[in-house]
Amino acid sequence: MAQQSLLGRVGQLVRANLNAALDAAEDPEVMLDQMVRDYTASIREAEDAVAQTIGNLRLLQADAAEARQTASEWGGKALAASRRADDLRTSGATAEADRFDTLAKVALQRQMTAESELRGFEPQIAAQTEVVEKLKKGLDGMRGKLAELRTKRDQLASRAKVAEAQNRMHDAVKGIDLMDPTSEVSRFEEKVRREEARAAGRAELAASSIDAQFEELEADSDALEVEARLAALKAGGA
Repeated sequence: MAQQSLLGRVGQLVRANLNAALDAAEDPEVMLDQMVRDYTASIREAEDAVAQTIGNLRLLQADAAEARQTASEWGGKALAASRRADDLRTSGATAEADRFDTLAKVALQRQMTAESELRGFEPQIAAQTEVVEKLKKGLDGMRGKLAELRTKRDQLASRAKVAEAQNRMHDAVKGIDLMDPTSEVSRFEEKVRREEARAAGRAELAASSIDAQFEELEADSDALEVEARLAALKAGGA
């Protein structure tokens, strides 16, 4: 169970590290590279734990094989002692036959002890085998996630570069908008229009001044005519 919960603890640790990295992320590519390194290190830790669990299973299997071998050997010894006892009894050596029967019983007792040990190993091996299989699947899943993370790292790093390039382009376009050269042309055009209006005003003013002078001349001419006619009237009356 301790080994089974290890992958869960590793997963929680990895998720915590990833969340912390995401919260503090400034450079996406650097952050994603760190995530890959952290997850790779976590997988190495999980691999060590799984390897230890597999080693424990192999030890149990070796002990069980030894117990099986021991039971088989004592069974063989019991059979040999029993046959020897039968042969001796047939030949009339009853006391010697009884001694070999006693040895057969001792061998059978030790065979039973080894078989009992073997039966004790069997559920442990079955449970440990199940744990190993689950850990192997969990480890394979972590390796798959690492491959997926690397793929996403490459994709997100590429997208981040594209987004950065687009942002630089938008900033450049924004700068062009803020410094629109057509606005300067419009200002120059307005200045020309004001100058043209000023020139027109001065021309109009000059024209009005000439008209006034001609009107003044005409007024002077009328006054002279009046004076001449008055002088003629006076001359005629005399």
